[in-house]
Amino acid sequence: MDTDIAPARLSPAVFPAGTGPLAAYEARVASGRLDRDPEQEKAARRLDRLWQELRDYHPQVQQPEPQATGWLGGLKARLGLSHPAPAPVRPRGVYMVGQVGRGKTMLMDLFFSLAPVEHKRRVHFHRFMQDVHQRLHDMKAANPDLTDPIPPLAHQIAQEAWLLCFDEFQVNDIADAMILGRLFDYLFADGVVVVATSNTRPEDLFQNRPGADAFRPFIATIMKEVDTVILDSPRDYRRGNAHGMQTWITPADDAARCELDSIFRELAAGAPVQPVTLDVMGRSLKVAQAAGPVARFSFADLCGRPLGAGDYLALATRFPDLVLDGVPCMGPDNFDEARRFIVLIDTLYEQNVKLFASADVGPDALYAKGQGATAFERTASRLEEMQSAAYMQLPHLNA
Repeated sequence: MDTDIAPARLSPAVFPAGTGPLAAYEARVASGRLDRDPEQEKAARRLDRLWQELRDYHPQVQQPEPQATGWLGGLKARLGLSHPAPAPVRPRGVYMVGQVGRGKTMLMDLFFSLAPVEHKRRVHFHRFMQDVHQRLHDMKAANPDLTDPIPPLAHQIAQEAWLLCFDEFQVNDIADAMILGRLFDYLFADGVVVVATSNTRPEDLFQNRPGADAFRPFIATIMKEVDTVILDSPRDYRRGNAHGMQTWITPADDAARCELDSIFRELAAGAPVQPVTLDVMGRSLKVAQAAGPVARFSFADLCGRPLGAGDYLALATRFPDLVLDGVPCMGPDNFDEARRFIVLIDTLYEQNVKLFASADVGPDALYAKGQGATAFERTASRLEEMQSAAYMQLPHLNA
């Protein structure tokens, strides 16, 4: 399965071997990379307890029983004779909930990088569910007589990774809601441990929507199997830092690069810098520099090669913040780059992504004359708006 962050690329050398999340958090506070926050410390303590428990936890992923197909399988399902096997004893997972910018993703990424688990996966929840639907489709196509593909799919997922870390756990799709309960029942039965971040408490997931009643058993399962940790800090660390940052730095010289280095570190909030691979309709999009909620690119990386709206949307839904180095003046001579830049800015704007960029000139002078200048006026206007305090307060849209 594709991952947002491949385990092999995480750097265990950031901290000495055997370091847990709480010790790592304390080290970052002591070094000045993080400000101490009682809510973050509370979550780090709970994650540290899970980290300790995982050191002695080695689940045996259960083999699914041979599944009856055709009318017999359907009869068993209707009679309720097909149930998940009893769940093995396992550590309770952690579901961190809070408003944006409270450090949930930073803490989960810290935990994930230190978790003493070989088979683990960290993924955006929306991407995970896209993969689930695709695999269900493939299984049904390969075996039309398969009456219930959920148990074998859950078993496959558990074999691939029995520690699942979900970023931005949110349920907006009725198709997701209808399969989550049984899927997670089987995952938990196979010994899978779940850690998640969300802006929504478990009991509020998918509420006031058609089908909400049918979703309540899943809510009950989540509340039974994981501990909810609420990060209720009054401080938004991402936006609090952003208020003191320049968002459009000119000219794009060495001083601007140093300023963007500092901004990138601030937005990362201590998360490790590492490559990330995003799936774009079956293709892989490589992000060379990513750290928690922020990614960094040069203008040539994003607009100097043949990327399209789908690539930019994948970036905009995955990263709330984007740092962009070296935006040049544009005109008819480099109109392909200008066209991609227009699509990029439109996509970032529509998803409320916060952009921090260095450029040769201000937005209104980026494409001042020649064919295409009129079409660029909206982009310049959006770039100006994206620097405003009102825009900086908008919540990131991840779907």
